[in-house]
Amino acid sequence: CRFSYFCFVFFLFPLSFFLFPLCFVCFCSVFLIAGVFLSCSPFGLPRPPVCACNKCLMEHDQWLSERTKESPEPFLSPTNNISEDTFNWWKYDRRNFAFYNKIVDKVFQIFPTKVNFTRSSPDLCRTCAVVGNSGNLNGSHYGPLIDFHDIVIRINRAPTKGFERDVGNKTTYHVMYPNSFRNLDNTTHLLFFPFKIYDLQWLIRFFTQRIDSDYDMLLSKNSTFFNSFMKYVHQIWLKQKGRYPSTGFITLVLSLHMCDEVSVFGFGADKNGNWNHYYEPLRNKRLRTGQHPGKLEYQFIVKLHEQQKINFFRGW
Repeated sequence: CRFSYFCFVFFLFPLSFFLFPLCFVCFCSVFLIAGVFLSCSPFGLPRPPVCACNKCLMEHDQWLSERTKESPEPFLSPTNNISEDTFNWWKYDRRNFAFYNKIVDKVFQIFPTKVNFTRSSPDLCRTCAVVGNSGNLNGSHYGPLIDFHDIVIRINRAPTKGFERDVGNKTTYHVMYPNSFRNLDNTTHLLFFPFKIYDLQWLIRFFTQRIDSDYDMLLSKNSTFFNSFMKYVHQIWLKQKGRYPSTGFITLVLSLHMCDEVSVFGFGADKNGNWNHYYEPLRNKRLRTGQHPGKLEYQFIVKLHEQQKINFFRGW
């Protein structure tokens, strides 16, 4: 566009001595047209911002776009249930799809049917800290940096009391399933990952049996849950390596949909190669990642960091 604009002006310049009024009109017309064309993204200039950050996560990137475009809506709702094929991939017992749907109907008789989180906007910069539980957080002094983010997402047990210096104390969303459940305060949203039908049944029992006001508040305002987005993560991101993704890696991929800038803490082994938790003494140096493809997940985190899609803080 710029080349055409300057060529056109150069061509008209000798005639301007004789046809100045006509030249002036043509000059203005070309200038206006060029201005319109040059503001459009197909001509190589920046697209309108999708967020107010210096660099938005969802700015066009072919490698990341190929993965995110495959993503289903991550949150379960009455209008966004899973297919029977996905159910058959997800289930861990012999109960059938009809039984599963009855349980889901009961869930939404208790819990909110809408997921409330802030969507991307040119006026907002949603900064998120995804905090894992690796022992590499010990001695990191990351606490203030973690709490500085708009949204802090913690996973499973993830205690903060007594560990504030290294992990902070702010929690916006807490990802859990029955085996890792812990009490939450009224300012924290629950992201519930059901790995089997029993987990949904547990959720119903737990919240219908609680009668105290704190859990009434959590139930009515702050709870949401999450379904088999894990199939997408397992197949598209991990190429079906391992039996299923870790809760931490699913959370990280989810954060790419919820945030404009993502910082990752507490993933991977410690500096001595041990896979352990920051809140537990190291008792077993042979502990690995079990049925999760831990090394592959870690490689993806490093790749996202190297491609400047996330900020990865290793802790050592």
